[in-house]
Amino acid sequence: MAGGRRGGEASPLRLIAVAVILIGLVLVSLRLLPGSPFQSEAAARWGSPTGQSARSTGTPGDRSTRPSAQPSPSPSLAPLPFEARDLDLDIEGWYGWAVLDRRTGEIIGSDTMDETSTTASLIKSWIVADYLRRADEKGQTPSDAKLADATRIIRDSDNTRAEQFYDTVGRSASIKRAISMCGLTDSSVAADGGWSRTALSPRDVARLGDCIADGKAAGPEWTDWLLDEMRQVRGTGDFGIRKAFPAAERKQIAIKNGWIDRTREQEMHINCLAIGDTWTMGVMVRYPIDMGYDYGMKNCQKITEALLRPGV
Repeated sequence: MAGGRRGGEASPLRLIAVAVILIGLVLVSLRLLPGSPFQSEAAARWGSPTGQSARSTGTPGDRSTRPSAQPSPSPSLAPLPFEARDLDLDIEGWYGWAVLDRRTGEIIGSDTMDETSTTASLIKSWIVADYLRRADEKGQTPSDAKLADATRIIRDSDNTRAEQFYDTVGRSASIKRAISMCGLTDSSVAADGGWSRTALSPRDVARLGDCIADGKAAGPEWTDWLLDEMRQVRGTGDFGIRKAFPAAERKQIAIKNGWIDRTREQEMHINCLAIGDTWTMGVMVRYPIDMGYDYGMKNCQKITEALLRPGV
């Protein structure tokens, strides 16, 4: 029957429609296939419908797919030769101490480390440093005679030559430069403008030592020279902090000390500055004048010994 034959045959239009649909599906598949020349711009930029990015198709050996290397932890710093302790020493009068870690800037010290006392000859280390740096800034080289004078100021604590240098660097203006350049927070210029009554705290003494050690004070041209002179302090001025260390280590420690009897206050003022490879230290003591110099000089050493780690 005619009706039966038409029902079992596909019409030409229906076959064409099916072919068009199949071709369309193939083209769409090709546009979504990574790496295909028909891949759409959107798929190439943002990834396939599964959310996988185009860069993630690299092989495991591809550098783009390796996890970034994590920085190796920095080695811990070796401990300083000192330990922070609450000292209970049989010392007459007032004292304070501070240690500065030159690697980190951290300061440890006594409860009195921000209290001030007069420096006496300790401040000569700054006066010589200021003189040398300023000469270099002006393009000048100190004469051999001037360097010999500087040596006498540092090694032998010569007062007459220190006064001459102090005049050259502008007297109290030099102390103001020390406070500014070295970041001293507790210190002040003497009321009479003299160098001996400059007021420093133990922690500012340690900061001054760091300022000398890192080159700010004397400048790059003269820092090594000054530190070498400070390692050669001799005679009466060789006491205090470095005496607490084994003999073999003392020659490597730069120092400048101060000692004076203050008749106005009826006190002895004894002060110690020391500079090691990784640290600086300030110790200051004050006590009745009739006890003499030796008492304070020994106590600078005694305080240091009480703070040293076992085995130093």
